[in-house]
Amino acid sequence: MKLLKHENEQNVGDLKKGDRILLVDGVSVSFDGFKALNNLSFSINYGELRCIIGANGAGKSTMMDVVTGKTRPDEGHVVFGEAVDLLGLNEPTIAQIGIGRKFQKPTVFQNNTVFENLELAMKEDKRFFKTLFSKLSGEQEDKIDETLGLIGLKDLVHRQAGILSHGQKQWLEIGMLIMQEPKLLLVDEPVAGMTPQEVENTAEILTNLAKDNAVVVVEHDMEFIRSIAKKVTVLHEGSVLAEGSMDAIQNNEKVRQVYLGE
Repeated sequence: MKLLKHENEQNVGDLKKGDRILLVDGVSVSFDGFKALNNLSFSINYGELRCIIGANGAGKSTMMDVVTGKTRPDEGHVVFGEAVDLLGLNEPTIAQIGIGRKFQKPTVFQNNTVFENLELAMKEDKRFFKTLFSKLSGEQEDKIDETLGLIGLKDLVHRQAGILSHGQKQWLEIGMLIMQEPKLLLVDEPVAGMTPQEVENTAEILTNLAKDNAVVVVEHDMEFIRSIAKKVTVLHEGSVLAEGSMDAIQNNEKVRQVYLGE
């Protein structure tokens, strides 16, 4: 496979639902002799919502670090779209070509409104004077309005972000990622600390988001995983232990022994 090292957005390819959008192939990462990832291999398709589970230390965070360019593996390949070699790109470039990551703790601009947060996150020229004197186009305003509808914050558009609930801040940060027009979103423990109603709303947001993107959800809450998962990947000691439907995973003897402690 010929991999392209210096790519722009067009090189990701014209993706259709079901096309492979991410390939992690034989990736290994060691930290001071500890193998965080051990010949890790899996793939994600465009239009898929994939759930990844595993005990602490299974390699979930390291996997996301590798995909987003934060950590360089010792060996292996990571390919985005048709042939973009992510290991040849830095973090900002990886974000620009269409991979967004949401960390567990939401990071929003506390003193700005919901609308302003989405505006600031927009995938546009961020140079100071360009931003200072620019006016939103009708298309940009429509994009913000569409995003507000998706994340359920239309009624709070002029609310200061700092006084939103924990769940609402999580949704706002998801919205900020959407404004950057990613093709693949990595979402880390999105429902930690949420109320039951917020968890239900988050499930709906992520399910809708996967209709036009690929979404990878890393989460410990098994009830939440069960509510959204069509396909689950189980990591153990840096490798894929099992992969399949939630029912198949729950009935997998190796998973029950290693992950569920049975």
